[in-house]
Amino acid sequence: MSDWISTFPGYEQLLTTAKKVFGKIISTGPVPRHVGIIMDGNRRYARQNKIEIKEGHSLGFETMASVLELLYESGVECATVYAFSIENFKRSNAEVKWLMDLAKLKFQQINQHSDLCEKYGVKIKILGNKKYMPRDVAKILKETEELTKNNKRATLNVCFPYTARDEIVQSIKAVVDESTKNHDLIIDESALDRHLYTSDSPPLDLLIRTSGTFRLSDFLLWQCVSPDCSIVMVDKLWPAFKPWDMAKVLLQWSFNQYWYGHGNGYTTSTVSGIQLYQSSSLIDLNDTKSSSGYQRHAEWQDDISEEDIDAEEGEVEDGQESSGNSSVIDRDDEVDTVTSSESDSSKK
Repeated sequence: MSDWISTFPGYEQLLTTAKKVFGKIISTGPVPRHVGIIMDGNRRYARQNKIEIKEGHSLGFETMASVLELLYESGVECATVYAFSIENFKRSNAEVKWLMDLAKLKFQQINQHSDLCEKYGVKIKILGNKKYMPRDVAKILKETEELTKNNKRATLNVCFPYTARDEIVQSIKAVVDESTKNHDLIIDESALDRHLYTSDSPPLDLLIRTSGTFRLSDFLLWQCVSPDCSIVMVDKLWPAFKPWDMAKVLLQWSFNQYWYGHGNGYTTSTVSGIQLYQSSSLIDLNDTKSSSGYQRHAEWQDDISEEDIDAEEGEVEDGQESSGNSSVIDRDDEVDTVTSSESDSSKK
């Protein structure tokens, strides 16, 4: 449906205006300072739509540009995208070469239109183990970093090529090297944190993964372990992930942050096969409807009201029983106990 609408004249201009309006609305509330994105599903999207794999990656790049525009319009200070994993070098030589050529082409375009990055104030940083890059690609990416290094409005961290395990290993090596020069160095979490690729970025507030796959794929493992980081799994392939989907995630995070003081809110985002215990009740995260924070809050209030009524009725019954013969055990009490347990189980 959206592809059909996009053929209308003036669609792109309307989309840009809408993103600015939505961005202004979102920016009136709490906004995550740092958003990480695992852009997964380009190849599956290509196979499902019977197009070439490289076309799926191209569409994924366009989606990234569109989503990032909304993030920055909303006031997000830093976005970190998983562009290429070190593990991706295990793919076919043809696909790896095409991905490198695509990165070279896109960043060449950015370098040629560096005034656009300056206009939006976006600084681009390449995070990853650059020794794995072909020399021509590394040269272009370095030029991009140099051209945008003075931009201050927002930061785009492009993880290319990257894995979190490699990042942690590089951080440990840097700390060990520093300790040989400074024998008074205290080696702790903060020491490792200073040498991570994201050391200059704000703490990670929100991590999004598309494609309906529920794993982190070796991305920002150190950063997302914080309890203040919300993890959202979206059941859409990356090329099909639109700015409206991102707006929904941001609004949900903002509402939860404002109402509950945490981006996860009263419950967490939909995660298949995972259940959490919270507030003495079992929260099932298999709900694919993904109800809003406001709806969850209303349901929570209803549950509290029902519990209060049950408690009051229990006190009345206890008072009535105490006025009678306390040595007699009413068989109905046993039935009520079983019924109550079953009721509690059904609530859970």
